[in-house]
Amino acid sequence: MSYIGNQPAESYSAFQKQDFTTSATTSYTLDHPVANQNELALFINFVRQEPTAAYTASGTSLTLTSATSVGDDMYCVYLGKAVQTVNPPSGSVGSSQVAASIITGQTALASEPADTDEFLVSDAGTLKRIDYSLIKGGGITVADQWRLTANQELTADDVTANLEQVDTAGQGTIGTAMSQSSGIFTFPSTGIYMVRFDANFRQSSGAGGARYILGKIKLTTNNSSYVDASQGYTSMEGWISNTINVSTSTASLIDVTDTANVKVKFSTDTATASNFFLLGDSTKNVSTFSFTRLGDT
Repeated sequence: MSYIGNQPAESYSAFQKQDFTTSATTSYTLDHPVANQNELALFINFVRQEPTAAYTASGTSLTLTSATSVGDDMYCVYLGKAVQTVNPPSGSVGSSQVAASIITGQTALASEPADTDEFLVSDAGTLKRIDYSLIKGGGITVADQWRLTANQELTADDVTANLEQVDTAGQGTIGTAMSQSSGIFTFPSTGIYMVRFDANFRQSSGAGGARYILGKIKLTTNNSSYVDASQGYTSMEGWISNTINVSTSTASLIDVTDTANVKVKFSTDTATASNFFLLGDSTKNVSTFSFTRLGDT
């Protein structure tokens, strides 16, 4: 037989029948999805029912107008397929029908996605769904900075007081702020953090020199014992009578796996403590403590 157009995929086709186990209900499940009730010929006790009036159907759901009884004989014959449309039905396209190139400028994000959003990624041509919240290194979610508000003499090693989150006009902060108690800082969430201590020191007039002065970042992973995670050195050696200012900085990448146990505090040390100060100011940044979450742990 000659024909115009594409060669048919099948040479023969046959109607399909489904028998139902009846009960006192109006809801049944079809073996094959349909577009509507007109694609089914439904028979109850060998009497054909009128579509829409006696039953409706959509997908695999068959709903009767009146409930059947136990022992009723009910079956249906699938008459055909839905009328062709330009767009496929919702949920009918699988990953094998979608090319990786479908994600283009036409589907670019118009705004930042939420943590509960999901993405499709192509892995060797196979599309996979992943949670946005599981994307490693998904962007900086915490950026916070604190400062010392008053000078602290170096006779006290740990910085435990006169701390405030920077509130100078124009200061920017991202995400949930750090919290602190007596100089011990708690992280707002798990992740990999860059922690930085920028320290400015002053030797008052008449003090002797110091061969070293340093700032430290101290870390605990059990909310108890601390180790020196990082330290930066400077020196005032040779200065005897004049006031002098020096500075140092130090930083460390901290893996915060547990916010209840992984914490940091800051400290100073010097060979000659008298008349040496870690400088602070409540109106501008002099000695600061910065925290940036770089990504997931």
